Amino acid sequence: MRRGGSVHGLLLVTAVALAVPMIAAQPWQNCGSNGNYSANSTYQTNLNQLAAALPKNVSSGSLFASGAAGSVPNIVYALAFCPGDTNASACAACVGNAFQDSQQLCPYNKEVYIVYNDCYLYFSNINFLASTDNTGVVNLYNGGNVTGDIARYDRAVTGLMNATAGYAAYNSSKRFATGEMVGFDDQAPKIYATAQCTPDLAPVQCRRCLDSMMGQWWQTFDPNTQGARSVGSRCTMRFELYSFYTVSPMLQLQAQAVTPSPSPSPSPTPPSGPPVVPGTAGGRKKNRAGKILAIAMPIVAAMLAAAVIGFCFWRRRRPAKAPPQRPRPLSSASRSDNIESIDSLILNLSTLRIATDNFAESNKLGEGGFGVVYKGTLPYGQDIAVKRLSQSSCQGMGELKNELVLVAKLQHKNLVHLVGVCLEENEKMLVYEYMPNKSLDNILFDPSKGSLLDWGRRLKIINGVARGLQYLHEDSQLKIVHRDLKASNVLLDSDYSPKISDFGLARLFGGDQTQDITDRVVGT
Repeated sequence: MRRGGSVHGLLLVTAVALAVPMIAAQPWQNCGSNGNYSANSTYQTNLNQLAAALPKNVSSGSLFASGAAGSVPNIVYALAFCPGDTNASACAACVGNAFQDSQQLCPYNKEVYIVYNDCYLYFSNINFLASTDNTGVVNLYNGGNVTGDIARYDRAVTGLMNATAGYAAYNSSKRFATGEMVGFDDQAPKIYATAQCTPDLAPVQCRRCLDSMMGQWWQTFDPNTQGARSVGSRCTMRFELYSFYTVSPMLQLQAQAVTPSPSPSPSPTPPSGPPVVPGTAGGRKKNRAGKILAIAMPIVAAMLAAAVIGFCFWRRRRPAKAPPQRPRPLSSASRSDNIESIDSLILNLSTLRIATDNFAESNKLGEGGFGVVYKGTLPYGQDIAVKRLSQSSCQGMGELKNELVLVAKLQHKNLVHLVGVCLEENEKMLVYEYMPNKSLDNILFDPSKGSLLDWGRRLKIINGVARGLQYLHEDSQLKIVHRDLKASNVLLDSDYSPKISDFGLARLFGGDQTQDITDRVVGT
């Protein structure tokens, strides 16, 4: 990595701030802002207890340890982990050094997070362990830049990281994965990536953490950087153009070939026929009339087409009366920031065709008003449900945009989790986590399956749906009314935990708004 500044003078910044270059010497640290403790104080004694315990605990097979020491107001919380390809002794030594270096680089700071190539350490007087939020993030980038087709390069990197993140979440007990993409171009014949979460996270929590990190990736790093790394207390990701991990890649992807631009079609040969005899009045008149018709006819046709299209739009958009305090539908909120926030979720059409066996009838899970849902399996083993919008449904496209923007922003254990989106070759598809027990109505209204829902499970489903609605109505940053909540839109995972789905008809309300007028009767 290129040297980018003084070794210990760098202030590393948190999640959405600017990244700093990776430099030859380590570590990279942030001294926090939670105040200071005194020498030989109770806080320092508690910190020393953790400094003795965590290096031993982190050398276990998980390469992860966390703990707390003391009591309020001098309690200390700490967490440490190492990359999944680090050996146990090197991990323990790195965490031990991190405790020592942190007290030298950030003397008497109550909060410090510090990064090495072989480990990450975070301690604080605030209880960050109680949350799965990815706090204490350090962003680093490679000083080199690539040239050429940057947009294609970004798509390749994003695709590799997305696949590696899925493998780490769903196919590794360590929540760690390595990925490799081959055949990109001569400048970058291979691209390497890693993704990791702390092993105490559930697969869905891990994936959400990595998705959130990827959602900010190209807002944090330059799109032409040769490598970048983001490390937090719950998950971490990295990519480079050289092999930086010590194990074989767990996932290998082939870069998509560059599609050559179509060569221009040859100019049509003029039709053979009797030439116009120059110098005759008849020839000039016929030629002039032909030219006038050739010019006038396309203009008249274009004017007629424009008039018809304009009339259709006027008829569709003409309001009867302007309702007071009209709330905006979520689809109107799909500004560039919303689109950027889902860039990391883009999936290739070829990937989904392979995952669903080319949308085989045997993989069909169900059919709704706007398309068909298929079961599939991604290359790294994650089961998915692919919602394929009917190409003839214009109304469905608006609802897909609505659902895409909304589900990408909302995160709750009782809301369905968005895995990705595909918008290629006139296809419009949303990809969700697969729910083995399908929808609630499948069981609730089937007499042969009714026994599966004992009163304990029914209460669990009721409470879960209520928590999801509470989040939508009160606890999320957005205030959402679902408008189509019914048994078929409540999905059940393998433990019969409910997840609210199908946000195509959802409506965004203002902060103090409690009612609305609609000119369209929908769901519930």
